[in-house]
This record gives sequence, C-alpha cells and structure tokens, in this order.
Amino acid sequence: MIIDLPATDTSAVNAALVDIREAGGAVTLGRVLTLVIVTDDSAAEEAISAANDASREHPCRIIVIARGTRKSTSRLDAQVRVGGDAGASEVVVLRLYGRLADHGEAVVVPLLLPDAPIVAWWPGVAPAHLASDSVGRLAHRRITDSARSARPLQALAARRDDYTSGDTDFTWTRLTSWRALLAAALDQPPFERVRRAVVVGSPTSASSDLLAGWLANQLHCPVTRNRSSNAGVSEVRLERASGTIVISRPQGKIATLVQPGQPDRQIALPRRMAAECLAEELRRLDADEVYAETLVHGVGLVKAGGTVRPVGQRAPAHTRKEQEGAHELSPGVFPAPATSAAGTTVNVTPAPSARSTGVRQARAAASRAKSGGLARVTAEPVVDEKPSRVRKTAARKTAHRKTAATGKTPAGKATTGPAPRRRAPAHRSATTRPEKDSR
Repeated sequence: MIIDLPATDTSAVNAALVDIREAGGAVTLGRVLTLVIVTDDSAAEEAISAANDASREHPCRIIVIARGTRKSTSRLDAQVRVGGDAGASEVVVLRLYGRLADHGEAVVVPLLLPDAPIVAWWPGVAPAHLASDSVGRLAHRRITDSARSARPLQALAARRDDYTSGDTDFTWTRLTSWRALLAAALDQPPFERVRRAVVVGSPTSASSDLLAGWLANQLHCPVTRNRSSNAGVSEVRLERASGTIVISRPQGKIATLVQPGQPDRQIALPRRMAAECLAEELRRLDADEVYAETLVHGVGLVKAGGTVRPVGQRAPAHTRKEQEGAHELSPGVFPAPATSAAGTTVNVTPAPSARSTGVRQARAAASRAKSGGLARVTAEPVVDEKPSRVRKTAARKTAHRKTAATGKTPAGKATTGPAPRRRAPAHRSATTRPEKDSR
C-alpha cells in the first residue's frame, strides 16, 4: 500500500503512520533500527528496492531523503509505503525541493524510531566529511559506496583521510567472498608463510586496492597491485615455498582455484549486489575494526614493486632474513628494493669489492703467520682494483720491519733503546717455506 502526501509536513507523516498501524491491527513494532537513505530523486527507487530486500533480514523503518531540484520553492512531498510495497518494513519517502533539500536532518529527526540505532546510507556520491555531515552526525553507522563515484580511487582516498569509527564502504563488503576463499586456502596444509602476493584488478577498482591492503596488513609480505582490463578483482596469487595459490575470476561469475598438489576447482563467485551488501552491513552496528586497519594502514603499504612494510616497523624475527631485501624497515638498515620493468620486486645484494676482499685475505694470512700455524702463504693478495697502491703499502711495511730489526733509521743513525723483537714477515713467497729457528 502506498499513501501519497503532497506538500505536507512531518506531523502529517507521523499521523499517517499511526493511522496505518491502527488500521492494520499492529500492537507492537518489530523494528530493530532506522535506516536513513540519502540520495537524489532520480536514483531513489533503486535504493528503495535494495533496502526492501535487506529489510527481510533486518526489519526496520526506512526513511529516504530524495533531494529534488533546488531551483523551485521549498516543499516537502511525502510518501508512505507499507505491506508488499515495503518488504518487511515501512518506507517513508521524503522528496525535498528548494532550499529544504540542503536540510534533510530537519525532516528526519521527527520520524526516527525511539531508542533504536540509526544507520545512514549514501548509495551514490557521499559528502566529503561523513562524520560532520548533518545526517552523518545522527547515525551510528555510515555506509558509502566509492565504486558509484566518478573517480572511485579518489573517493576511497577521501574515505581514508576522513575515517571515523563507524564508517564502512560497499567496496569492502564486496570482498567478503574473496577474503573467505583466501583464508580457507591458507588454512589447509602445508602451513607455510606467504612470500609474496599479487592482486590483479581494474585500474579503477577500489576493491582491488582494499584487497591488496588487507593481504599486506595481515600477511606482512610484499604485495603487488597489477592492473587488467577486466572489471573489479580478477585474480589473486599467493606465492609460497611449495607453490602458488591462484584464484582467478576473469568473467565475474565463476572462479578457478588452483592449489599445488590438488586438482583445479570451479567455485561460484558472482559479483555481490547492493541488497546483499546492505544486509551484511546491517548485521553489525559496531565499528568494523578490520576495515579500519585495512583502509587506514593496509592500503598505504601497497606500492609499486611490492614494498609493504612502513618505515620504522620491524619484521618478525623468523622472517627478517627473508624480508631483508624486500622491506624498507628503517633508513639505513636495509637497502631499498629494486623494481623491474614488469612491476615486481628484485632483491639486489651488492657484490664485495676486490680491494676489500684482498685486504681481508692479507690480514687473515698475517694472523696465521703470527700464530705459527701457517705453513705456506701467498706472496701478496690477489687484487684487481688499484694494485699499485697495495704494492706501495706492502713496500712501506717491509722497510719498517727492516728498520726495526737493525735498530737504525733509513738515514743510518742508531735508534735509542733496545731493538724491538724481530717478527716473522706477514707475506712470503708461495714457494718459500719458513726457516727453522737456529736458536
């Protein structure tokens, strides 16, 4: 049943609701919350249809703020729907015109259910600051849909910058099936750590960015966000020591699960509609902590090349050696990972210089000769870089040893004090064996 109330006010709308309830013989109200939908007049019917389907799981009072043209005079046209036209709820459609279109909270407050939670939903373009919006201040939960924006990635960035406890987005709710499949695949043996993850999706898919951020935040591994021509999320790859887990959905309905040592399986993975996402979000009226961590921290960890750990955060002890070349933990601790042309991370380990290698060999030989355990040593280290400088240094050391043995300076003058004890030279010819001590 639909009752139209043109050019009315909120008092008349409340009176109509009471009359309908008394005429129907309803003694009590089985409404668990108030759902406020803020949309334009042209898109109101689509949002009402989704809310009616969700109300069969969550009986509620639906208040629709349908903003009309602002060029006309201020006017409120109301419509009350009950019965088969309202699912398992009662729907109040408020069409606002003129200056009244900017003051939706003024007509919503008299129609709210007493002592019931309030959920606000923006099916289309949402305000820049949800918590400070006139309707958003009334709500316990605030639901948006960045995918309906002209620029989904910019809309998701705005939600991240302005996040307040209680905010959520349908781009996150659409990932529930993906997250469930990935978690179930990792719960099967062998229980190995994921070394690297790849998320493939549309360049404008905000859900792909959120899924990559969730993997980065939960698995603490490099995550690469690749782009494809398919809509939404099309593929996820988890690389482990025993093989790669792949979930591929190129067409948007059937996904293929590939696991090492198991046959490929076909899984139904259709794209979720607005009614299904809304019903899921209405199941909880508290803040979604996992979404908050993914949006605020996880999305920022995903970068080109797979650098996923923020500066200053240390890796777990058992994975630190493996992540040394892939994570930028703090300035100067580990080198930054190199990025190939394909967008993947390439761990680069600098090769030791020839000069440093030769100096270490010379010091090791001198130490063995001093301890008496060296039977055969090389004459000088094999050095490829700057050999003349090494030879000059060896010559100066030989002259110093001769001076110490004879007790005279290079000019022929005797030195004062007892002559220092003679030591075995650090470098000998490869064909010369050390002479026996005559004493």
